[in-house]
Order: sequence, then structure tokens, then C-alpha cells
Amino acid sequence: MFAFLLWCILFVLCWPLALLALVLYPLVWLVLLPFRIVGIAVHGVLALVRAVILFPVRLLSAPFRV
Repeated sequence: MFAFLLWCILFVLCWPLALLALVLYPLVWLVLLPFRIVGIAVHGVLALVRAVILFPVRLLSAPFRV
């Protein structure tokens, strides 16, 4: 909603720039999509590495939990 309000203000102040932003937004989203997918994959790999490293600690502390 906030982005829409900013776009409305931009449309009132400079309508050609607002229309250009409206047209270019889907193209920029498509260009950035592979980076988002790589970020999700890297986050998953780092979570897996963290889980593997912390697994022995979880095993050792399990009997002492209440």
C-alpha cells in the first residue's frame, strides 16, 4: 500500500517517470528473479551446514533438557 501511495505521488509530480516505472517494474523483477532463487538456495545450504555442525551439541544437551 505504501509503494502504491509513493507511486501516486510520483504520478502527480512527474507522470512520465511514473509511467516509465510502471512499465519497467516487471522487467526489473524478471531480471532480479535468478538472484532471488540463488539467495534461497544459499540460505538453504547454510542452514543445512549449521544443522550438521550443531547436531552433536544437540545430542549432548538432550538428556539434560527439562
